[in-house]
Amino acid sequence: MAKSVQAAGKVAANVGLAVVGVAFLVPLLWVVTTSVAQGQTLKVEWPQHFTGANFAHVATVDILFRPLFNGLVLCGGGTLITVVVAILAAYPLSRYRSRLKRPFLLTILFTTGLPITAIMIPVYAMFTQLNLIDRMWSATVFMGSTALPFGIWLMKNFMDSVPVELEEVAWTDGASSMATLRRIVLPLMWPGVVVVTIFTFIGMWGNFFVPFILLIDPNQLPASVSIFTFFDPQHGGVQYGQLAAFSIFYCIPVAVLYLVMSRKLSGSFALGGALKG
Repeated sequence: MAKSVQAAGKVAANVGLAVVGVAFLVPLLWVVTTSVAQGQTLKVEWPQHFTGANFAHVATVDILFRPLFNGLVLCGGGTLITVVVAILAAYPLSRYRSRLKRPFLLTILFTTGLPITAIMIPVYAMFTQLNLIDRMWSATVFMGSTALPFGIWLMKNFMDSVPVELEEVAWTDGASSMATLRRIVLPLMWPGVVVVTIFTFIGMWGNFFVPFILLIDPNQLPASVSIFTFFDPQHGGVQYGQLAAFSIFYCIPVAVLYLVMSRKLSGSFALGGALKG
């Protein structure tokens, strides 16, 4: 009886996972098939006539390459700010004791659930008064700062897994805290740094609202905002084929980042295990 119940539970779990997988797979199939189809439709069907016109139309400087470059600058700079500041903020939270440590961590945890739309109105007013609207560097700094609570929280948890005894040995040899952080802690927690980098970049790469509010010049808009130009009901409706082709190009930087960092991630796990052993 118990075995049959367990088997039924496994079947139900597999069916549920299959349904979730199909729910994610169908939109991806639509993007691929629509990008090479001549007609524009919302149906997921095999194209009767293949064409590369959609890719040729979007593969221009104004439509594709400049927005992708702007997105790489905006998200790459914001990710760099988040990772560096998160490491420096997580180190004292992980290694030192303070009465303010717990309230600070709870504040960070609270801000991770704060929607960005709740603060954009005062942020926009502040940026307007300081003449920071339509400046790439200010938008980059703001996006990096908004990702800091999540980055600090994750980085601190990864840093807690590194034994303090390794640093104490280095301290007895005269190494400073920054030296032990750079030479001992970071190599051992490199998988955590990779995870924070990937999550932060992906979150920024798909951010539409912040650059849409803070950037005005079309030549500075990232791909997450410029993709909205394919939705034009007043002039022929939505260009589904071009939208699908642009979406495929739009996913390439994230896929490349994941593949490159995943190799570093696996190597770091092996290095960390070897050092611990």
